[in-house]
Amino acid sequence: MAKVELKQPIVAEISEHLKDAKAVVLVDHRGLTVEQDTQLRKQLREAGVHYKVYKNTMINFAVKGTEYEALAAHLEGPSAIAIAKEDASAPARILFNFAKENPALELKAGVVEGTYYDTEGIKVIATIPSREELLSKLLGSIQSPIANFARVIKQIAEKEA
Repeated sequence: MAKVELKQPIVAEISEHLKDAKAVVLVDHRGLTVEQDTQLRKQLREAGVHYKVYKNTMINFAVKGTEYEALAAHLEGPSAIAIAKEDASAPARILFNFAKENPALELKAGVVEGTYYDTEGIKVIATIPSREELLSKLLGSIQSPIANFARVIKQIAEKEA
Protein backbone atom coordinates (compact mmCIF):
# COMPACT_ATOMS: atom_id res chain seq x y z
CA MET A 1 0.00 0.00 0.00
CA ALA A 2 1.43 3.37 -0.98
CA LYS A 3 1.89 6.16 1.53
CA VAL A 4 -0.65 8.31 -0.32
CA GLU A 5 -3.36 5.70 0.23
CA LEU A 6 -2.62 5.77 3.97
CA LYS A 7 -2.77 9.57 4.12
CA GLN A 8 -5.95 10.10 2.10
CA PRO A 9 -8.33 8.90 4.85
CA ILE A 10 -6.67 11.25 7.36
CA VAL A 11 -6.98 14.24 5.02
CA ALA A 12 -10.60 13.23 4.34
CA GLU A 13 -11.26 13.07 8.09
CA ILE A 14 -9.88 16.58 8.63
CA SER A 15 -11.83 17.89 5.62
CA GLU A 16 -15.02 16.33 6.99
CA HIS A 17 -14.53 18.08 10.34
CA LEU A 18 -13.81 21.38 8.58
CA LYS A 19 -16.99 21.13 6.53
CA ASP A 20 -19.67 23.36 8.13
CA ALA A 21 -17.23 24.46 10.88
CA LYS A 22 -17.92 27.87 12.41
CA ALA A 23 -14.47 28.18 13.97
CA VAL A 24 -11.05 26.57 13.61
CA VAL A 25 -8.14 27.41 15.92
CA LEU A 26 -4.55 26.16 15.66
CA VAL A 27 -2.43 25.80 18.80
CA ASP A 28 1.07 24.70 19.72
CA HIS A 29 0.60 22.13 22.48
CA ARG A 30 4.32 21.53 23.10
CA GLY A 31 5.16 21.35 26.79
CA LEU A 32 1.75 20.31 28.12
CA THR A 33 1.76 17.41 30.52
CA VAL A 34 -0.53 14.44 29.89
CA GLU A 35 -2.73 15.57 32.77
CA GLN A 36 -3.02 19.12 31.37
CA ASP A 37 -3.75 17.80 27.88
CA THR A 38 -6.45 15.48 29.23
CA GLN A 39 -8.01 18.37 31.16
CA LEU A 40 -7.98 20.57 28.02
CA ARG A 41 -9.52 17.84 25.87
CA LYS A 42 -12.28 17.33 28.46
CA GLN A 43 -13.16 21.06 28.49
CA LEU A 44 -13.24 21.18 24.70
CA ARG A 45 -15.30 18.00 24.41
CA GLU A 46 -17.87 19.35 26.88
CA ALA A 47 -18.22 22.47 24.71
CA GLY A 48 -18.74 20.36 21.57
CA VAL A 49 -15.33 21.22 20.10
CA HIS A 50 -13.37 18.60 18.12
CA TYR A 51 -9.70 18.76 19.16
CA LYS A 52 -7.00 16.58 17.68
CA VAL A 53 -3.31 16.56 16.85
CA TYR A 54 -2.59 15.95 13.17
CA LYS A 55 0.58 16.13 11.11
CA ASN A 56 1.04 19.57 9.60
CA THR A 57 1.19 18.17 6.07
CA MET A 58 -2.20 16.51 6.56
CA ILE A 59 -3.77 19.75 7.81
CA ASN A 60 -2.11 21.59 4.93
CA PHE A 61 -3.68 19.25 2.35
CA ALA A 62 -7.09 19.51 4.03
CA VAL A 63 -7.16 23.34 4.16
CA LYS A 64 -5.85 23.85 0.62
CA GLY A 65 -8.49 25.59 -1.49
CA THR A 66 -10.82 26.29 1.46
CA GLU A 67 -11.55 29.36 3.56
CA TYR A 68 -9.07 27.94 6.11
CA GLU A 69 -6.11 28.12 3.70
CA ALA A 70 -4.59 31.09 5.59
CA LEU A 71 -3.85 28.73 8.49
CA ALA A 72 -1.24 26.91 6.35
CA ALA A 73 1.26 29.71 7.11
CA HIS A 74 1.15 28.73 10.81
CA LEU A 75 1.77 25.00 10.32
CA GLU A 76 5.24 24.86 11.89
CA GLY A 77 6.16 22.79 14.88
CA PRO A 78 3.64 20.64 16.72
CA SER A 79 0.09 21.69 15.86
CA ALA A 80 -3.27 20.73 17.26
CA ILE A 81 -6.50 21.86 15.69
CA ALA A 82 -9.73 22.75 17.48
CA ILE A 83 -12.89 22.77 15.36
CA ALA A 84 -16.32 24.01 16.47
CA LYS A 85 -19.50 23.51 14.48
CA GLU A 86 -21.87 25.26 16.88
CA ASP A 87 -20.45 27.98 19.16
CA ALA A 88 -18.00 30.02 17.06
CA SER A 89 -16.20 31.55 20.03
CA ALA A 90 -15.92 28.34 22.11
CA PRO A 91 -12.54 27.03 20.89
CA ALA A 92 -10.87 30.44 21.14
CA ARG A 93 -12.39 31.11 24.58
CA ILE A 94 -11.51 27.70 26.07
CA LEU A 95 -8.00 27.59 24.61
CA PHE A 96 -7.25 31.19 25.64
CA ASN A 97 -8.45 30.64 29.22
CA PHE A 98 -6.51 27.37 29.41
CA ALA A 99 -3.37 29.08 28.06
CA LYS A 100 -3.60 31.71 30.82
CA GLU A 101 -3.17 28.97 33.43
CA ASN A 102 -0.83 26.83 31.29
CA PRO A 103 1.60 29.05 29.36
CA ALA A 104 2.99 26.02 27.49
CA LEU A 105 -0.12 26.14 25.27
CA GLU A 106 0.30 28.78 22.56
CA LEU A 107 -2.45 30.06 20.28
CA LYS A 108 -1.23 30.26 16.68
CA ALA A 109 -4.13 31.50 14.54
CA GLY A 110 -7.69 30.75 13.59
CA VAL A 111 -10.59 31.26 11.25
CA VAL A 112 -13.90 32.23 12.83
CA GLU A 113 -16.98 32.34 10.60
CA GLY A 114 -14.86 32.72 7.46
CA THR A 115 -12.53 35.44 8.79
CA TYR A 116 -8.84 34.77 9.44
CA TYR A 117 -7.39 35.95 12.78
CA ASP A 118 -3.79 35.93 13.98
CA THR A 119 -2.85 35.21 17.60
CA GLU A 120 -3.97 38.64 18.85
CA GLY A 121 -7.23 38.41 16.92
CA ILE A 122 -8.00 35.01 18.46
CA LYS A 123 -7.40 36.51 21.91
CA VAL A 124 -10.01 39.18 21.14
CA ILE A 125 -12.47 36.53 19.89
CA ALA A 126 -11.90 34.69 23.19
CA THR A 127 -13.35 37.64 25.13
CA ILE A 128 -16.69 37.43 23.29
CA PRO A 129 -19.29 35.71 25.46
CA SER A 130 -21.01 32.57 24.19
CA ARG A 131 -24.27 32.81 22.26
CA GLU A 132 -26.23 31.60 25.31
CA GLU A 133 -24.68 34.30 27.53
CA LEU A 134 -25.49 37.01 24.98
CA LEU A 135 -29.08 35.79 24.64
CA SER A 136 -29.58 35.68 28.41
CA LYS A 137 -28.23 39.25 28.73
CA LEU A 138 -30.57 40.39 25.96
CA LEU A 139 -33.57 38.69 27.55
CA GLY A 140 -32.64 40.15 30.95
CA SER A 141 -32.47 43.65 29.53
CA ILE A 142 -35.86 43.19 27.81
CA GLN A 143 -37.47 41.61 30.87
CA SER A 144 -36.31 44.25 33.37
CA PRO A 145 -38.47 47.18 32.16
CA ILE A 146 -41.52 44.90 31.81
CA ALA A 147 -41.07 43.60 35.36
CA ASN A 148 -40.69 47.15 36.72
CA PHE A 149 -43.84 48.25 34.85
CA ALA A 150 -45.79 45.29 36.27
CA ARG A 151 -44.67 46.19 39.83
CA VAL A 152 -45.79 49.80 39.40
CA ILE A 153 -49.21 48.74 38.06
CA LYS A 154 -49.60 46.28 40.95
CA GLN A 155 -48.74 48.98 43.52
CA ILE A 156 -51.26 51.39 41.94
CA ALA A 157 -53.94 48.69 42.01
CA GLU A 158 -53.20 47.89 45.67
CA LYS A 159 -53.28 51.58 46.62
CA GLU A 160 -56.70 52.12 45.02
CA ALA A 161 -58.19 48.95 46.55
